[in-house]
Amino acid sequence: MLPRLSQNPKAPAFVQNPYPFYERARKLGPFFHWEDYDLTCTGNWAAVNAILRDRRFGREAPPELAPQIPPHLAPFYAVEAHSMLELEPPRHTRLRSLVLRAFTSRRIAALAPEIAALSEDLVAAFPSGDFDLLTAFAQPLPVRIIARLLGVPEERAPDLLAWSNAMVGMYQAGRTPAMEQAAVAATEAFVAFLRGYVESRRAQPADDLITHLIAAEAEGERLSTDELITTCILLLNAGHEATVHTIGNGVKALLTLGDAPALVAPDRVEATVEEILRHDPALHLFTRWAYEDVEAMGHRFRRGDRVGLLLAAANRDPAQWDSPAAFRPSRPAKPSASFGAGLHFCVGAPLARLELQVALPILFARHPGLRLAEKPVYADVYHFHGLQRLMLRAE
Repeated sequence: MLPRLSQNPKAPAFVQNPYPFYERARKLGPFFHWEDYDLTCTGNWAAVNAILRDRRFGREAPPELAPQIPPHLAPFYAVEAHSMLELEPPRHTRLRSLVLRAFTSRRIAALAPEIAALSEDLVAAFPSGDFDLLTAFAQPLPVRIIARLLGVPEERAPDLLAWSNAMVGMYQAGRTPAMEQAAVAATEAFVAFLRGYVESRRAQPADDLITHLIAAEAEGERLSTDELITTCILLLNAGHEATVHTIGNGVKALLTLGDAPALVAPDRVEATVEEILRHDPALHLFTRWAYEDVEAMGHRFRRGDRVGLLLAAANRDPAQWDSPAAFRPSRPAKPSASFGAGLHFCVGAPLARLELQVALPILFARHPGLRLAEKPVYADVYHFHGLQRLMLRAE
């Protein structure tokens, strides 16, 4: 019998600091039943890492348990139906292979000068007095880079940002009918916007990701228009949302620890970014379905059972890290759970790392005296974890 715990994910204390709950759960064993979700969960590093890599678990529901889609949410889930994030082999294998032919490490690395130039422009435009780093820096940087990468007008970045924010509301705890309505409207607007650009690039190719996704081919297979649109939406929503939260959470941690400019110096920035990703990641809960009867660390899963993987809790497992609650950029680097693992390891991880490694040194080189202007407050956005705002003062 699993230990059972109750914790409202919208409770103010939990929103501001979920880690005490994770620690309480960890002490009860590798798995526990989270009553508020009616879900078996684990924040144990070994269990999370193993399940992420185990092909007997996956994102796609077994056919006999596929949830019924309410008609009013059909447009949203029509897009999800083509998402690498939600599919398993063989469809996932085909999609990921095609996407990686376009979203190459070389193409990502070539973005470094653009990330640097945009970071410089954003920092130079900081208002005088106290300002919110999220709206002035953390939000516009990744969305504008993705707009450039896709080849869509950068002036549409505010629309992309609004659509992304509305769509990810579908993954938040306690979503409301109003949030669902906003997500569907954003989905329809986003699809219509991208469909026009896909059709345009089919007729007139350009040097952008949409064109390269159109051209990508493996074993005679290409992406359909719907798959292409969904992939572009996924790259924006997953990459942008996580990067915004990671920049905010990371800058908060750096300013709290002190000596931020030294911690993001060229010889230390990679290690600091990895610790930012481990210590307070943007995504906290990810689920998997069991595809057969399987035992994991003494717990028996039946086909059709779901398991909640608490990525942020796994990142603070003392069995994997010494003093895991401490933000310690000098600690030896180890893989964390922040980008997942196995088949679904985040394809945007190299871009996210690059943005952080390029942008943070520029931020603190231009404003080495940056400090908190008020106590940071986390937003009520679980399963994500990010700040409502980050008010700073430049000195």
